[in-house]
Amino acid sequence: MTVDTIVYSADGRTPWEDPAAARDADGTTWVRVVDPPADALDEVADAYDIHPLEIEDALGNVRPKVEEFDDHTFVLVKDATLRRGDVTFAEELRVLQTAFFLGDDWLVTVEPQRVEAIETVWERVNREEPRLASRGADFTAYRCIDHVVDDYFSILDDIEDDIEAVEDEVVDAAGGDVLERINDLRRDLLSVRRLLWPTREAVGVLARGDPVQISEDTEKYYRDVYDHLVQLVELVETYRDLTSGARDIYLNALSMSTNDVMKKLTVVATVILPLTFVAGVYGMNFGGSPVNMPELGWQYGYPAVMVGMGAMAGILLVYFRQENWL
Repeated sequence: MTVDTIVYSADGRTPWEDPAAARDADGTTWVRVVDPPADALDEVADAYDIHPLEIEDALGNVRPKVEEFDDHTFVLVKDATLRRGDVTFAEELRVLQTAFFLGDDWLVTVEPQRVEAIETVWERVNREEPRLASRGADFTAYRCIDHVVDDYFSILDDIEDDIEAVEDEVVDAAGGDVLERINDLRRDLLSVRRLLWPTREAVGVLARGDPVQISEDTEKYYRDVYDHLVQLVELVETYRDLTSGARDIYLNALSMSTNDVMKKLTVVATVILPLTFVAGVYGMNFGGSPVNMPELGWQYGYPAVMVGMGAMAGILLVYFRQENWL
């Protein structure tokens, strides 16, 4: 577990050893807690009046949400990155739950591991970026959440590439693994959709400026993040439609291929059927009676039957060709 505390203002950035004492310092306080054990946040929670149930949610696995308290707002989002490999999507989608406790002039973030999106903003604060120093804790939280949402676009870009590859395989009449890949993509999109919908609802609360900790000047930035999430949800729905269309195309192509095979087999069976009938009739070798087949005693009977059967098969094939059945 690591606990880093800085106080930043227009005069610069100052690191603090004691997170509790930093709350009363002049400027904006940011306490960043990374990889905390379950019982290691008591000191920070007591110093910033964070309820134990909030800590439980921050360390658990709950859906993104926003909860308002008397002196702070609790925001829970999930950072997601896509790791490529020969594993299932559930293992490839690396989700890290990140908690924000937002006060009037302080911010506490809790990360199960170092989240790249938070790390980026943290480095900018350490570089004393004036824009962050002058906007306060709510703007810093916005920058972190904005970077988290931007990572979602990268995930959907990767999924879009997979969809395009599958669509090409469907057109090229690929093997039977195409349907499995399409179903995998649909499950991928469902996982992303379950991540995006609650995140959009949570950011919507911030975009409306419901928490008192969100200043009027910062609301428009949260509205921008909300617009990005709306766009992401629409992309997910569009990609789901594309995968459904690709699946329908594949199943139709498979059905047409099966019908083509059945048509050819039916033509073969239809051609052979009358030949089998003729062979069966002349296979009844009744003799010794004037009412039996006279051809049985004809010396050209066998060649005549074979020629007749060949002619019959040829006529059927020509007819099938004219009807575009072949």
